[in-house]
Amino acid sequence: MKVSEYAIEFLGNLVAGDVPGVPYRSGPQLVKCFNQFGARDVYPSGGGFPTRRIYAQDKVRALNGSAALMQVIAQIVDPREFSKAEKSVDEVIRLLNEHLKYDGYEVVPEGHLFKVREMSAGRVKLDASARVPDELTQLTIDENIRKCESKLSDGDFSGAITNARSMIEVVLIGIEKDLDTSAESYDGDLVKLYKRVQKLLNIEPDRKDISDSLRQILSGLISIVNGLAAMRNKMSDAHAATYRPSRHHAKLAVYAATTLADFLFETKNYQRQRGVLRNSERTKS
Repeated sequence: MKVSEYAIEFLGNLVAGDVPGVPYRSGPQLVKCFNQFGARDVYPSGGGFPTRRIYAQDKVRALNGSAALMQVIAQIVDPREFSKAEKSVDEVIRLLNEHLKYDGYEVVPEGHLFKVREMSAGRVKLDASARVPDELTQLTIDENIRKCESKLSDGDFSGAITNARSMIEVVLIGIEKDLDTSAESYDGDLVKLYKRVQKLLNIEPDRKDISDSLRQILSGLISIVNGLAAMRNKMSDAHAATYRPSRHHAKLAVYAATTLADFLFETKNYQRQRGVLRNSERTKS
């Protein structure tokens, strides 16, 4: 989380309790607060401690650009801190959000407490016209999208990649069951599953009746599926990660997965409307 100098000054005042109506924190309390997030300060018994407001601002400044700053903010708006305060926690949240919105952040409820999230981190959605088969409910897809948004916002990039793949898995499984009543059980091989659905939707790259440019795009979709499978294995939280993903890696996985899911739904709906698709049942030997 990275904020402007203006927000740093306000947050320092808020942590110190120099904003009217919020809980006051003494010098020792401030030292204890920031030591939870990596500081190693000792409150001087013989004096020499800086102004509380300046100390808090400097500590916020030192944490700027890190996930720990989100944790500091979440702690200072813990409702239990406001039992004797003049302002309610809801009033402080509104005031805090007025300052944070210019940097693209907001404080939102999480159970009985609050957390900070990035306002533009998610906004992931499928096209409204995408229709899902009965066995694949929109609720299931929305839940996976919500998890992607939440994990991007919280800085859990490995988790976002895991949910991006999970979204593609449920979409492919749902479409296959909708079009093939005798579909075999999913064995965890995402690429193999995609190739089966690709055939059901008539989007194989080796078709002779499509242009070279479309063939390249359809071939690229296979690469996306391969990439999602590999990213999950190497970078997600589903396995021991080879290396930790960055935000742009996670966003690439999430938006690629959402775009692919949207394309698959649109293709199925379009071809079904044209009478190209039929529910199939493979002949069993």
